Amino acid sequence: MVGFVYKADPVRGAVWARLFAERMPEVGFHVWPETGDPATVRYLAAWQPPPNVMETFPNLEILFSVGAGVDQFDFGSLPPGLPVVRMIEDGITGGMVEYVTASVLALHRDFPRYREQQRAQRWEAIRVHPAAARRVGVMGLGVLGQAVLAQLARFGFALSGWSRSPHRIEGVDCHAGQDALPGFLAGCDILVCLLPLTPETRGILDQQLFAALPRGAGIVNVARGPHLVAKDLLAALESGQLSAAMLDVTDPEPLPPDHPFWSHPRIWLTPHVASMTQPETAVEAVIANLQRHRRGEPLVGLVDRRSGY
Repeated sequence: MVGFVYKADPVRGAVWARLFAERMPEVGFHVWPETGDPATVRYLAAWQPPPNVMETFPNLEILFSVGAGVDQFDFGSLPPGLPVVRMIEDGITGGMVEYVTASVLALHRDFPRYREQQRAQRWEAIRVHPAAARRVGVMGLGVLGQAVLAQLARFGFALSGWSRSPHRIEGVDCHAGQDALPGFLAGCDILVCLLPLTPETRGILDQQLFAALPRGAGIVNVARGPHLVAKDLLAALESGQLSAAMLDVTDPEPLPPDHPFWSHPRIWLTPHVASMTQPETAVEAVIANLQRHRRGEPLVGLVDRRSGY
């Protein structure tokens, strides 16, 4: 029997096991640390694979990420020919759309400022601007970025997007490449980071980027903590270049108790919960990919190992 091992949250793993038993009983499904006969394991779904994964599972054919990202994998320790597949499923997309929409609306309607006023017992109205007068830009135009833009379009925001390669999205002013980044940033009252973490994007949310935004802009980081330079964010908030930041990711996670983000009045923190893989839709997506694999068809979410995308 062909084996499949799940190595991530065991509570959700139990749901995976039940669904695999119902949908694909011919596969021997195991939740780590149970593996069955390691020689029979062809598929591994993990947040972090075990060290020396090919020694543990010598006949592994596919490594599935249980999340939308794959930057947590050490690609240097993985065989070049091993297919790595990111999770693309409706649960992740829906959760991200909800979180980013809530964050953008909170910035648009000045909720961080109102929270400061509440703490100071100050009752003071801030002028309300229509959504059409607010410019929202999304960095990263993959599945999640495009889904977020489609939802934000319903509110009437002026939308733009930036990515490393050209895109055409109806109703979105699309920019591509490093040379186009300053022009994109100049038109973002609210900036959302949904970039994958690569050597090129690590530390991209820095002083130079913040300075290119309109004064008083807000940011939302739902990508990865290492995209952000913490000291540069604090300086930009202190100077007024940025008005507020909504952060679902930090570096490290969790932050140490004395980190200034915890108590900063214009930083809203959540513990990496913007989107979570939903077991039911995740299993459906993985099984569909296993069926494609059997038929020799391309896998949905297959990572370009040269770029990490």
